[in-house]
Amino acid sequence: MRKREIKNVEWSIVAISIILCIIGLVALFSATQEAEYDEFNKQCIWFVISIISMIIVMMIDYDTITKVSPIFYGLFVLLLFAVLFTKPINGAKSWFDIGFFSLQPGEFAKIFVILFLAQTITKIQSRNKREINKPTKLLILLAIIGVPILLIIKQPDFGTAAAFISATILMLITAGIDKKYIIGTIMIVVVSVPLIYNFILPEHAKKRIDIFLNPESDPRGSGYNIIQSKLAVGAGGLTGMGLLKGNQTQLGFLYPKTTDFIFAVISEEMGFIIAGTIIILYVYFVVKCLYIAKTAKDDIGALIASGITGIFLFHMIENIGMVMGLLPITGVPLPFISYGGSSLITNFICIGLLANISSKRQKTIFVK
Repeated sequence: MRKREIKNVEWSIVAISIILCIIGLVALFSATQEAEYDEFNKQCIWFVISIISMIIVMMIDYDTITKVSPIFYGLFVLLLFAVLFTKPINGAKSWFDIGFFSLQPGEFAKIFVILFLAQTITKIQSRNKREINKPTKLLILLAIIGVPILLIIKQPDFGTAAAFISATILMLITAGIDKKYIIGTIMIVVVSVPLIYNFILPEHAKKRIDIFLNPESDPRGSGYNIIQSKLAVGAGGLTGMGLLKGNQTQLGFLYPKTTDFIFAVISEEMGFIIAGTIIILYVYFVVKCLYIAKTAKDDIGALIASGITGIFLFHMIENIGMVMGLLPITGVPLPFISYGGSSLITNFICIGLLANISSKRQKTIFVK
């Protein structure tokens, strides 16, 4: 990477991701004391590996990475199929257990699905930007994204599937999809939601929605986690109860506190000031990601940045929303903060791609 490219890098997104990681590590330290800090120690190792992965991705031109994306897309589709034959963990077949590390192919698939989709859209629009609005071309794109989504739903992991959909929507908007498709999709969703709920969703998914609407209907069963999470968030007050002192966190009422409900741990023990700061950091982070998409040197860079932004935006809104009882629980991790090697490495690879894209832009064009 040349000096000019290093100067062009949007270093703020790198800084924010590291700050969020540090906050997450502090929360994990507090949340894992009864387990002799096992997950905290592992997360420290994943943090180092993630930083190295980010630097490597930053050093390789994103055009080169995109060219090999079809190969990795095919590989991860195979892995998403193979993982369906593994032993369920918490009711989902989403991980390959390889000793000290549980590989979640759905996390890594996000990267290569976005890259392959961006490459395909760019090829379709190479002669005419309006080509993307032809039904046959849209069907090709929907097939590319549909295969991994269907396999992920089969696991079942509706949260990750929704993250893929969020990325696809932002990428199609960036590509200039006709408004009639957007309006049509909204109308289809509105009409199909009750049908999906009544005839397609499995019972456990229906139960999550019912509990979201009325958690007090089963306070000792399915509503237990969200009730405890809301109690933890409310108990933190302005400055929190202090590290290692949160009632819900330390007495075992909050579960799973290192992954899905890590924001509840932070709210309880560090308070509204830190929790609010995290939300502000995420908002600024997403705005910067969109800026990278807007100022990318080419269409494929803009599409990749938009897709990654969609992933981060969905995870941020969904995780914080479900912890506060504003959205249904889906098991979506909070980027850079929740425990998980696959998630953390994937997030930092995405940061590497965003930094890579921003390094190639011509900032002087936007100064005048």
